[in-house]
Amino acid sequence: MAPLSLSSSALGAFTPYSSSTKNFLFAGAPCHQPKLFFHVADQRSNNPLRFCVDRKGMMVAKEKKRRGFGAVCYAGPLAARNLQWISIVSSAVLMVAKGTAVQKSFLVPLFALQAPASVISFIKGEYGVWIAFLALLVRLFFFIPGELELPFVALVLVLVAPYQALNLRGTQAGAIISLLIAGYMAFQHFSRAGSLQKAFDQGSIVATLAIIFITTASGLLLI
Repeated sequence: MAPLSLSSSALGAFTPYSSSTKNFLFAGAPCHQPKLFFHVADQRSNNPLRFCVDRKGMMVAKEKKRRGFGAVCYAGPLAARNLQWISIVSSAVLMVAKGTAVQKSFLVPLFALQAPASVISFIKGEYGVWIAFLALLVRLFFFIPGELELPFVALVLVLVAPYQALNLRGTQAGAIISLLIAGYMAFQHFSRAGSLQKAFDQGSIVATLAIIFITTASGLLLI
């Protein structure tokens, strides 16, 4: 590799760092400006290199990065993480909702399969263990309605689930299982409601919307 040396003329031409220099470097100034470059002497070709060439390349990379970020923002509403949040929020609403005859215990494995990774990490951490411990103590000495027991059961299921079971999260097999569970609950709800009009009555509309959101999110996660 040819040794590189900084020429004396380069030192004289190099402008000290200042706020105006900073603005010049990041404003995409052209390389023909004489005061913001220094020569690096290459003994093989004596080809001067300008400092602003590298800056221009960095700015091109920044522009590409901004364009990519805009594409991600456009696809954000249908991102897998957003669909997972829609699913678990709808599941929590359905756990306490009235006006439905679905077997709500199916919501527990659905929660374990579709909860976001941040929620699973929190449950399996120290705070999740303490919450499960305190909830178990309350359950031993006080009566808890069946609807309120489901979140506790979901918490314990995530804590004791083996690695192979939780490894289904984010896979096509896990998405298929979630869609089957959601489809079966939707079938139970609408078939036992008697008709589509009764499913959207005032006493059942909350449960109906929750089931629709769960089924739709599960189907989109499979795509």
